[in-house]
Amino acid sequence: MMHRFEGTASYVATDDLTIAVNAAVALERPLLVKGEPGTGKTELAKQVSEGLGLRMIEWNVKSTTKAQQGLYEYDAVSRLRDSQLGEERVHDVKNYIKKGKLWEAFEADEKVVLLIDEIDKADIEFPNDLLQELDKMEFHVYETGETVKARQRPIIIITSNNEKELPDAFLRRCFFHYIRFPDAETMRAIVEVHHPGIKDSLLTTALTRFYEIRDTAGLKKKPSTSEVLDWLKLLLAEDLDAEDLKRDGANALPKLHGALLKNEQDVHLFERLAFMARSQR
Repeated sequence: MMHRFEGTASYVATDDLTIAVNAAVALERPLLVKGEPGTGKTELAKQVSEGLGLRMIEWNVKSTTKAQQGLYEYDAVSRLRDSQLGEERVHDVKNYIKKGKLWEAFEADEKVVLLIDEIDKADIEFPNDLLQELDKMEFHVYETGETVKARQRPIIIITSNNEKELPDAFLRRCFFHYIRFPDAETMRAIVEVHHPGIKDSLLTTALTRFYEIRDTAGLKKKPSTSEVLDWLKLLLAEDLDAEDLKRDGANALPKLHGALLKNEQDVHLFERLAFMARSQR
């Protein structure tokens, strides 16, 4: 059965994004999704899983993660300890093998969505070490002599925050999509999903303010989609309206700016802009 992703009620997927997902599924290649933090890369995998009615397996990559952990880990220390204690279980090496997320996805009877999240956090060798397994959809377990083959080829979604370059050999095996930061129209649609019925005047003023902040030269960390949603949630909770968000030179910082600006350099930047605006009066 051909799986086709059309987006879901709780996720605004642009046309180019749905095309990318369906192309990766048709080609049976991993979908590599890049984009700045907060543009919905991780959420995409969850929505593909929901939209296609498939179970999702999530592998969160950290700086210490090794590719082998995705396959399996062999606990030789526990086996040695058990042998010293004369434990019966020591005779079966399988008792000391912990299955990884790839193994879990491969042995599933049904098709699953496998998310390999933030692959660029790991060592540069990490993607290269997975090439063979993702290509052949199988791997060998040396301790038991068995070969684990995928019963159903999983839909693999790999996210990257673009923190480091990924190897060419790895990129060649992926279908690539860059999630651009949403334009104002797409952002309105995203907000409507999360805050249905929000007053148009408040939304227009808030988004104008938000994009002004994002476009400010010298900003260290641009606020993301998830942060504008948090900010709007606070504005609604405080029952603020468009008038409360009106910009005046005396205060360049938006109301409840802690939801948008996440470091002191950026707060100081806006304070300096406010000071310059006052001194020019």
